[in-house]
Amino acid sequence: MNKLFAIFVMAITSFTYTGCEMIGDIFQAGIWVGIIAVIAVIAVIAFIFRLFKN
Repeated sequence: MNKLFAIFVMAITSFTYTGCEMIGDIFQAGIWVGIIAVIAVIAVIAFIFRLFKN
């Protein structure tokens, strides 16, 4: 049942979105995830640096 639902959702999504719009949305989401990941890594490095500085 879940496979059938997933296929149905993929089919509806592919018909409702144009290809370029969908790819653009995926890349935009990827950019935000990348920015958040970089900020998190910088915060962890700063935290570790503060631990060893004291």
